[in-house]
Order: sequence, then C-alpha cells, then structure tokens
Amino acid sequence: MSLRREKLQELFKAETSAILQRQLRDPRIGFVSVTDVELSGDLRHAKIFVSVLGDEEAKRRTMEALEHATGFVRGELGRRVQLRYTPEVLFRLDESIERGTRVVALLREVAPPGPAEAPAPGEAPAVGEAPAPADSPDDDAPRPDRGRPPRGR
Repeated sequence: MSLRREKLQELFKAETSAILQRQLRDPRIGFVSVTDVELSGDLRHAKIFVSVLGDEEAKRRTMEALEHATGFVRGELGRRVQLRYTPEVLFRLDESIERGTRVVALLREVAPPGPAEAPAPGEAPAVGEAPAPADSPDDDAPRPDRGRPPRGR
C-alpha cells in the first residue's frame, strides 16, 4: 500500500469521526466510533468501518441513519479533504471489538486458576497489593550504584 493512501485513510478516519461526533444531528445515531477506513487503489471508494455501542436494535438504527447520511458525510469529506474526486462512502459495521471481548471472556472461563503473578520489574503492583520492599532500609548506606552517602545530614 502506498504511503499516500495510508495517510489519506488516516485523514478520512479522523475527519469522518469529527463529522459524526460534531455535525450529524440524527437521534437514531448512538455512540459510534470509526475504527478503520479502507480506500480503493484509485481512491474512488471508501469503506468506513464503525463500531456501535448498544444492542442489536441500536446497531440497526444507527446503521440505517448512517446510510441515510452518506451523502452529507461524503460532501463534508469533499470540503475537508481536497482531492480531485471525493470517494463514494460505504459504512460497514465493525464487530471485531465485540468478538475480541467475547474471546477474552471465553479464555478466562477455560483458563485454569493459577497463582497470582507478580508484576514484572518496573511495573506498578496491582490494586490492593503491597509495593515491593526497598533494597535497603538505610538510604544513607553506601551502595555501589550510588557511590558514597551525602555529607552533612
């Protein structure tokens, strides 16, 4: 994929997200996130993948409203992104986030219960855990990594 097309896809993603959040005033549209944009090689077609929060009815209503607003979104994109041709816009429902959440839940169900893992070095302990003990209770003791203790304390 060309660098220009990748940049245009990111620009279309940001602009479409801004249009849906700030300018589209349809009450049927619920909480929508633009997850990805695919532009065809000739830049004539744009598939905009959206994730919708809610039940199946909310998703259906939101997708209907987005299909109804396709012309408005295309016109706004044409004004914001200066190209010779403004691509045809197609909205597609992206359910990958929901599938990922479902897979994680299923994995947690089948995973054998094991001992709690200690945080890796440099990570903060989990909520409710005590922090790791300090290397030395006496901060003024000479250590190879610090040199001599400061004078005058």
